[in-house]
Amino acid sequence: MDRRNYAEDEGSIHLQIAELQKLSETSSSGPTIFEPQSSIEKRDSSNVDSVPPTLPAVRAPEKQLTLFALRLAVFEKAATGLGTLGFIWATVVLLGGFAITLDKTDFWFITIILVIEGTRIFSRSHELEWQHQATWSITDAGINSFRALRSSSHLLIGNIKAIFRPMHLVRKQSKHARESTGIDDAASPGLGTDRQRMPSRTWKSSDVPLLPFSQWVFLARNVSKFLYWLQLLSATACVVLSLIKLIKHNYGEVQKGDTDKRNRQAALNIFYALALAEALLFLMEKAYWEWKVSYCRLLDEVIKECELGPTGMVSIRRFFYDAYSRCVNGSIFDGLKMDMVTFAMDLLASNSPDEQLIGVRILQKFALNERFSDDTLQKMGINISLIERLVEMLNWTDPQDEEIRRSAAEILSQLAGKKQNSLRIVGIPGAMESISSLLQTNRSCSGAADEISEKNIILDHKLACDHDNCGKIGNTRGLLPKIIDFTHAVERLLKDKNVGTTQTRTVKRSLQVVKMLVNTTGATGKHLRREISEIVFTISYIRDILRHGERHPILQKLGIDILTSLALEEDATERIGGTGGVLKELLNIFFKQGMPENWNHVKIAAGEALAMLSLESKNNCYRILKLHALARLVGALEVPLLRINAARVLRNLCSYSGADCFNHLKGVTAAAPTVLRAIMLEENKLQEVMLGLAAHTFKFMTSQESSIMFEREGITEAELADELVDILKQHQYPPIKIPRIRRFTIELAIWMMRDKVTNVHIFKNLGMEKVLEAVLETTAELESFNIFSGTVGINRHSTTIHSLVETALKLLEEG
Repeated sequence: MDRRNYAEDEGSIHLQIAELQKLSETSSSGPTIFEPQSSIEKRDSSNVDSVPPTLPAVRAPEKQLTLFALRLAVFEKAATGLGTLGFIWATVVLLGGFAITLDKTDFWFITIILVIEGTRIFSRSHELEWQHQATWSITDAGINSFRALRSSSHLLIGNIKAIFRPMHLVRKQSKHARESTGIDDAASPGLGTDRQRMPSRTWKSSDVPLLPFSQWVFLARNVSKFLYWLQLLSATACVVLSLIKLIKHNYGEVQKGDTDKRNRQAALNIFYALALAEALLFLMEKAYWEWKVSYCRLLDEVIKECELGPTGMVSIRRFFYDAYSRCVNGSIFDGLKMDMVTFAMDLLASNSPDEQLIGVRILQKFALNERFSDDTLQKMGINISLIERLVEMLNWTDPQDEEIRRSAAEILSQLAGKKQNSLRIVGIPGAMESISSLLQTNRSCSGAADEISEKNIILDHKLACDHDNCGKIGNTRGLLPKIIDFTHAVERLLKDKNVGTTQTRTVKRSLQVVKMLVNTTGATGKHLRREISEIVFTISYIRDILRHGERHPILQKLGIDILTSLALEEDATERIGGTGGVLKELLNIFFKQGMPENWNHVKIAAGEALAMLSLESKNNCYRILKLHALARLVGALEVPLLRINAARVLRNLCSYSGADCFNHLKGVTAAAPTVLRAIMLEENKLQEVMLGLAAHTFKFMTSQESSIMFEREGITEAELADELVDILKQHQYPPIKIPRIRRFTIELAIWMMRDKVTNVHIFKNLGMEKVLEAVLETTAELESFNIFSGTVGINRHSTTIHSLVETALKLLEEG
């Protein structure tokens, strides 16, 4: 059985030709349940822990923003330094030393400049604080300043009028203002306006009315805009006043011998120069800000490089303000230490729904981005508190939190792709219950809920890659029935080309989860197979896929593989055979003509399932014979694609049907010539299954009939005996790929010696006794089982190979 993981397609459920060809090649030549699979082979074929190819280092796009924030901080701190120096100069030197001797005009100019600059410095120190509160739903003045000024100027008069209007009109005006800024519901981090979130027990900072009247003016979201205007006007006034005095130099006349005024002109020049320099630096900072943001469109460029989509502006604005605040309030290099991933992780830990949504959106985009996913998943994987937070989000039931839940599920799905991360996820108490809570069984639920359930199936798929996790999935109450429910595909869904692919993708991924669960080895696998087979819908849902899913071969292949693995348990085998139509549909797929060549993997899987279901099951063998499949199975021995599994099924029919089916099986003798030629001409797996079939097929023939058959085929019994001895000599030790070839060879040799005494002498002359003694020295447990689950043997042969060798040696001695 093909145990490899199927690639997850995000588009149509219909397979691409290349994928089908790959599946066909793997199924026709890869390991099956009839041979053991070593742990090395499993690890090589698994993509769970595979080392990804080394990708070239990707420059973080947000570094442009942190560098921009540093340069702005340099301007800001330089202007603040000059302003502080000018303020000290004015208060200590001018107003303190020359206040009496200053000209009246200079005194008021200096006073006005100091008041203006004090106002600007105060407003600047608090502007960032208010801007943080304005980054949620308005394109605030701090980022798109000139555009904001233009748009807000049109609203200024209306807003002033709104002060005196009733409150419901103010709300309408505010809504109009939001629309005019170009922010729609999709881009806003808030949730839809048609459904209101449950009232919070705390105020939302952007909606706080600072005074009990004139709410619009004193709303926190508008304060930053007011402070920005105030700074621009203050700096402009400072430039104008300073230039007027520096150009005119009308500081009053200094009388000869007046020592109190001799340094007044120089002191005033220094002060006005400091004030002018400070104001110009501030305006240069704003001009640089506007040039980078409005003209060079720095934020849009970073959003594009980060691939954040239409909601990225809110995230980028928030990130930039945090970086800029750090540069301004601390060292100018503090902002350089920020990156988008750690920033989003911090937001995710917040109690604010808006911050949580921003954080989860960023992490989702970066986790799914091929360029950033490795670094992002590495940072998240070592943060246990973050994983716990994501798991907690899966339990949120508020309809307004659907996007957060969906994004959290998608992030956890990516994290679970690494084995060490999947172990951390399932190690969180209640994690599996949280994952189970996402599975919505109502197919009429909203599209968002469907998508959440689909992402949760992906998450289960990733977690099921680990043996221990499979056990936890099985032990989570109510989770298995929910997963099985998603394997249900009605006839319309499978046949209608116009049906959307979301549901078919969900069916596919749920089947992948079930396949991984039933493939689990050991006691855990036995328990899971029993639990899954006891769910009354499991087999009937798979039957519907086999019956109506010819347009979806990948679904059929997954369903057949599940049946094959379930057949490892005797009770499940009887349940599958007793479910009406399952064996019939498997036979129809196995013998179907006209299928594209690259769909052959489905036919091979159907043959393996039939072989498993007929193994040691008298009832299923009888059911297959009632479907008149014997003649078709004999004919399939001539078809290269089908002959291996056809031989397995025929051998099981001959071995386990019981004496009452002897007459039904007489037709198997028609396969004898084909079997004989394959033994003489083929090798490896085909030769093994034909040897196994031969010992049972020839039993339905008399000595005379067998002699006629040998003569017709131009092969003597001596030549066949020589071939059997050569097979035993070639395989001095039991081979892993064909573990039963020595057993089947000895069984055929026993039949030949019992059929004719002359054959005993032929084997003696060929040195069969010595070869058999060598077999006794090299027998292994590998040869004692019909099927395998990984490296564990299942379904032990009723007769040991030691007994077969002893029987053959006894026949040689008696002959």
